[in-house]
Parts: sequence; structure tokens; C-alpha cells
Amino acid sequence: MSRLGPLLALGGLLLAVLLLAQQDFSEVGALLAAAGIGLVLAALAHIPSMALNGHAWRLLLPRARRPGLGAMTTNVWIRESVNGLLPVARVGGEIASYRLLRGEGVAVAPAAASLMVDMAISILSQLLFALLGLALLAWAGAGIGWGGIALAMLCGLALAGGFVLAQRADLLSRLARVLNAVAAGRFPAVQAHSARIDRMTRRLWRVRGAILGCFLWQLAGWMAGALEIWVALWFLGHPVGLAEALAIEALIQAVSSAAFLVPGALGLQEAGFLGLGMLLGLPAEVAAALAIARRIRDLVIFLPGLLAWVWAERRMVQEA
Repeated sequence: MSRLGPLLALGGLLLAVLLLAQQDFSEVGALLAAAGIGLVLAALAHIPSMALNGHAWRLLLPRARRPGLGAMTTNVWIRESVNGLLPVARVGGEIASYRLLRGEGVAVAPAAASLMVDMAISILSQLLFALLGLALLAWAGAGIGWGGIALAMLCGLALAGGFVLAQRADLLSRLARVLNAVAAGRFPAVQAHSARIDRMTRRLWRVRGAILGCFLWQLAGWMAGALEIWVALWFLGHPVGLAEALAIEALIQAVSSAAFLVPGALGLQEAGFLGLGMLLGLPAEVAAALAIARRIRDLVIFLPGLLAWVWAERRMVQEA
């Protein structure tokens, strides 16, 4: 994986350059120059989405040791930054956010269990958001191949269902038990921690109010992401309605998640913007400028997020 990530990133970057090079750069550049500081404002419009997701995750933590909304929003910010910019196959961000929770004083079992349940609910809420995006795209009159979409949705449901079932079947503690047995009892602490995490995970799934609340707040977070699209297109001189912005955001997020092995979904995200622009009747240069605007978000939001992660890790080491 250490070599695969950079190779996929390089291939994605070449694809992105190839796709954008086919557009009229003079027109794309003119659109970006006219938008100016508005693209920074569009990037900052991602903050409400992170705050909503931070609140959703916060509902899964024990009240006694539950970090504040600011701390949870920072945690989500760092998690998205690591997953969005580094070749970690969308796993490194979860590890970083787990460490941050531990640094906030949350115990091992609640921190790990809440993270795993949050991830499972995230798959389900994004599936619903993607379906909403497809419905809005169809409502806008775009021709959609429903066979392939249905297959993708079934695969997503199977993935989410398998993830949930694995959590409820004590898979983590069973694997730890096998590991400890193979290692002749050298990892009793790992086995004990895994058992506690599995018990906490099962307990969380039984708290229906927290599960439903997490799902709904996550869905609100996905929908809030459309604000970035709406603001960016407004400053690019091609304003769209809420339905179009939601459709673009929903399906771009689906593309990015499906391309989790490619750092930042390089190339595939750009292809998604150009394809969706074509379906919704956006001029090609506007769709290309919107794709670049999303990359500006990566620089404005996620690059500082990586720096915040380094600072947080250094602080935790000093306090240990």
C-alpha cells in the first residue's frame, strides 16, 4: 500500500491534467480570476458541514467524557484533511481522529466503538444522500443509466450491511483471540481491549436515539456540503438552484468515496465534475473551473488541517 498510494496519486494527477487540458484555459482562467476571493469563501463554506458531522459523532460518545463541539469539529477537520490529502486509503484519518479522542480523555473502548459506528452510519447516510442526488438529477431532466446505478447502490448497501454485521458479531475480539492464540498468549492486552471495544460497540447499536440522531445529523452534514457548490458557482458567474447544487455535491461525494484508494480522488473527481456539468447543462469551462475550485478548498481547509494534526500530535507527545 505504501507504493500503491503514490502511484495512484500520480496516475490521478495525470488524468486530472489531461481532462483539464482539453478545456479552453483562457476561459477557465478568466472565470477563476473573476471569482477571486469568492473561491476562498466557497472553501470556507465547508466548515458548517464539518461542524454537523462533529456533532453527529459526538452523540455516540458517553456524556461524562464527551468533548465539546469545537473539539469534535477540529477532530473531523483533521480526519478529512488526512484522508483527503495523504495516500492512506481513507484509513489514516480514522487512526488520527482516534488518537485525538484519546488525547481529549475519552477511554479506549468508547473512542474506538464510536469511531467504528460513526463510519458505518456514514456509509448509510451517504447512500441516502447519493440517492437524493440521483433523484434531483433525474428531476432536472438528465438521462441516467439506472442499471449501473442500482448495482452501485446494492454494492454500497452490502458494504454497509457487512460492516454493521461485523461490528455486531464481535469480529474484532475474535480476530484478537486468534492472534493471541497464534502468538502463544503474547497479546493478552490486545485481546482484552478488543473485547471491551466489541461490548461497547454492541451497546451503542442498542441506543437507538443516538444512532438515529447521528444518522440525521450526518445527512444534514452531507447536505450542508452543497453550500460550497452553490457559493462557488455563484462567484463563477453561473448561479444554480439548491436542487442542482445538492445533486452535484451528492454525486461528487459518491465518486470521491468510491475512489478511496486514490489520494484526493485525483482525476476521478475532475471527471465527475465534467460529467455532471454535461448532464446539468453547465458549460464545460464552468465545470472545469468548479473542479479547480474544489481543489482550492483542499488548499484552504485541508492543508492547514494537516498542520493542525502535526501540532496536535506534538502536543500529545509532550503531555505524555
